[in-house]
Amino acid sequence: MPDIVPVERIEKSILLIRGHKVMLDVTLAELYGVETGALVRAVKRNFERFPSDFMIALNNQEVVILRSQFGISSSWGGRRYLPYAFTELGVAMLSSVLRSKRAILVNIEIMRAFVRFRSLLASNKVLAKRLDDLERKYAHHDHQIKEVFDKLRAMMEPPPRKTRPMGFVMPARPKL
Repeated sequence: MPDIVPVERIEKSILLIRGHKVMLDVTLAELYGVETGALVRAVKRNFERFPSDFMIALNNQEVVILRSQFGISSSWGGRRYLPYAFTELGVAMLSSVLRSKRAILVNIEIMRAFVRFRSLLASNKVLAKRLDDLERKYAHHDHQIKEVFDKLRAMMEPPPRKTRPMGFVMPARPKL
């Protein structure tokens, strides 16, 4: 069975907000094939199913940061309320609220993405601990081993985020 939603798209949609891995309501609505307003209305009708560890109402400062990073809609166009962010538990609860075949299939893929995300973090921690143990064991040896450990640690670091310059850049004026 082909994936209903590409895994990469889901994984790129998982954000870290207030120390939680979350997905925004607008992203989830798009994945489920419903309007954001319809998703939010379904959540509000079943608000008791979404405690604070399932769903976060973003504040103005968080929205400004998201707008600058990801280009969500401005205050004079699009949505008129602050977005919601759903944790893994909240996303799981959404399938019971939306009750469509697509919502169930998309939720399965999202749950798998969260599990992969968690296992990648765990395996990276295990690798870092093993590297620490080896470094302590061979710390008294020569300088070359230390260089190897330094290079391995550098390889474990996530790549730096590429940032594009923002704003309009004037072309250079020709000299007269």
